[in-house]
Amino acid sequence: MAALRLSSSLARTVVARRAAIGQLRLNSTAASAKISTIVDQISQLTLLETADLVAQLKEKLNIQDIAPVAAAPAAASPAADAAPAEEAVQEKTIFNIKLASFDAAAKAKVIREVKTLLALNLVEAKKLVESATDAKPALLKEGVTKEDAEKIKTTLEGLGAKVALD
Repeated sequence: MAALRLSSSLARTVVARRAAIGQLRLNSTAASAKISTIVDQISQLTLLETADLVAQLKEKLNIQDIAPVAAAPAAASPAADAAPAEEAVQEKTIFNIKLASFDAAAKAKVIREVKTLLALNLVEAKKLVESATDAKPALLKEGVTKEDAEKIKTTLEGLGAKVALD
């Protein structure tokens, strides 16, 4: 049952080892008869049997799984050890701008700014602004770059609105 849950790295390892075994068979005429017999027997195994063999050898010889070869140079790099884990996560660059609420005294200014920002008519802008609540913010713009989102947020907050960036 465990043989059915093979990881792709284990399957690649098995295939690579089988290829290496084939090369050994071709290149090694001085190998002992015992080794040649083992190589011949292993090369006749199916993929599932080979995986089971590898698992049993790992268990018997207490061999730990290793990271894939592509990740090894990055792990060995001193700069990678010094870099914080946060840098591994890419910084978000595209945002959605939502109007959460606004100051009642600044309602007209916020409506005018939203009207200009979204190219809406006055009635549409007023309905959009009035629909915004802290519980259900109104979506103003989607897919805005970080710089533009920050500008819009600063402008609207300067007028008395609460803006959220997602």
